[in-house]
Order: sequence, then C-alpha cells, then structure tokens
Amino acid sequence: MSRTTPPRPLDVCELFPELAPLARTATRLHPRPGSPSPHDSSVGGPLLWPADEPWPHCEETHVWDGRNAALSPEDERLSRRNRAAAESRRLRDPQGPWITPEELAIEEQIKAGRPWPEGPIAMLPVAQLYLRDVPGLRPPGRSETNLLQVLWCPFDHPAHPRTALFWRSAATVKDALDAPPEPPAIQFSTYLPEPCLLAPEQVLEFPHYLELGKELQEQLEDWSRWQAAGSALDTSYEPAPEELYMDMLSISPGWKVGGWTRWGLTDPTPRVCAECGTEAVPLLTIATVEWDGGKSWEPEEDRANPIPLPPGNPPANFTMIVIASGYDLQLHVCPASPDHPHIELIQ
Repeated sequence: MSRTTPPRPLDVCELFPELAPLARTATRLHPRPGSPSPHDSSVGGPLLWPADEPWPHCEETHVWDGRNAALSPEDERLSRRNRAAAESRRLRDPQGPWITPEELAIEEQIKAGRPWPEGPIAMLPVAQLYLRDVPGLRPPGRSETNLLQVLWCPFDHPAHPRTALFWRSAATVKDALDAPPEPPAIQFSTYLPEPCLLAPEQVLEFPHYLELGKELQEQLEDWSRWQAAGSALDTSYEPAPEELYMDMLSISPGWKVGGWTRWGLTDPTPRVCAECGTEAVPLLTIATVEWDGGKSWEPEEDRANPIPLPPGNPPANFTMIVIASGYDLQLHVCPASPDHPHIELIQ
C-alpha cells in the first residue's frame, strides 16, 4: 500500500526564495483501515508491549458530564460492525432492511450504556511508529530506540484525551503482552481508533502564515508577486493570496510526524518545555480528517480508488477519531530530552 500526495500547483520557493531555508520534512502517515500486528506501524493497532511491564493507566478522577452514556470498547466495535454490515447489505439490495432484528437488539443493548467507571482507567493504544517507517523518529540521547508508542485515556482532560508517550527498542521486547487490559468504558465512540495500517510519505512543509516575519507576510499578500506562476495560478485567490499559501503550499493536513505546527483555532503561541524552557517541536499530529473539502492534499491513489466510509463519518476520517468536534491534537516534545513532559495542543 502506498499513498502519493499530488505535486503542489506551483513551486512556492521560486516565487518566494526566503521560504526555502524554512522548509521542514514532515511524514504523512496516511492511515487506512486494516489488520495491523504488533510488528507493524499503525493507528489503533496492537502494541509491541513487554509482558513484564505494567500497562499504563490513567489515575485521575473521571467525572460524568451527564450528557453521554459510557460505552465499552467492545460495544463500539459491535456497533461499527453492525453499521458496516447494514451498508454492505444496502449496496447489494437497496430495498432490503436497514437493520436486522439481531442488529437492532444489539443496538438497544448498547444504547443502555455502561456504568461510569471509577478508579484507574486502562489507556487505549493510539499509534505505534517504527523508525524504519518514519526516518528520523528518534529522540535526542536515545540512539538505541526505534519505536514510539502513543496511548491515551479515552476521557476528556478537560477537553480532549490525555496522552502518554513511550520510546523503546523493539529488540528488547522478548516476550510481548498478548491481551492488554481495556478500559471498562470510553467517554465517546470517537475516542476509539479504528485499526489502521500506514503508508508513510515524506513531504516538504513551510511555516504557517502567522509564524512568518512581517516582511514575508507582506510579500505573500502581494498578488503581483504571484503573477510569475503564470497559468498554474488559481486566480480565485487574488483577493487573499496568503490563503493560497495556507491551503495548498505550506502545511499538509492529516496524521503526520514532524513538520510545522498547524494553527487555526488560535493564533500561534509559544510551546515551551515546562522542565527546561526549550521551545518544543512538533512530534505527532492526531487528525480528525486526512484532507479538507478542497482535496488539494488528497492522495492520487484515493482519487483513483476512493475508500468508502461508514455513514455519518466526516469526509476522509479513516481512523474514526474525532478531536474536539473536528480539530487536531498535536503533540510537541522537548528537543533537549525525551524525559521532559510533552505538550498537547488542540488546533
């Protein structure tokens, strides 16, 4: 499986050479539904976790907000299988039943919900990334590590799941845990990742418009500077050419490692390590969707052979994760030490 980002409509560095030194490599992960093993890089797949190492739990209090019945992970998996079966049935027979009596009974049982959990909550696997698939994925001072594992508590803390990062060497895991514990309930169905395999692809990124210096911002706002692109130029952006830069030429959407920080919910703010004061750098973006409505970043393979999504899912939402009603959760880490606390940023 591979995914290829279409070429950008123009070479932004030819028009604005000052951008060239600011280029960063990002690795788009391109998660797509599959059956990963512990030896695969994945989203929502099983982790290569040592059998003799305690599984991480969230020790904080989880307060019921009164709005949502809690579901178990297996409840949500059953519901997804029901929806997939119904969609497949309707494709075969448009006049057939939307739901079978057996499926209806399962849905009614699921709707009843689970008791709100008390005590520590087992964390859920979110992502597992091997160095072989994501070059450069290695923290400072840890030359032996080749595996990053990301888990989260499937409850809001306070507005999104709280994450935990683990760096390790895969070769040291001699006896892997077969059946890790699962939380008795999750706050939202969209906090349970659909197991996905990855098709990592490296792309070049440039800073968000608001992270550029004033002079470069003014150049990007000057439509006459864009005219040299000729017929490649989308003239609909003439009233606000900086939007062309933001939409198609700077920061890739979707799940990715590295690159530049994506902003939108707020203006750029400092991401400073609480331990040492060093500016934190982007590590992993956990995205709600893989591309927006414009589809400029939609991979060529998906254009040729679209993957159907279950009814009700946002467009290009293959992992079934939804963050804060459609935003992204970006994890930043301290470049001085992997032992310093990471930063969680919703944008």
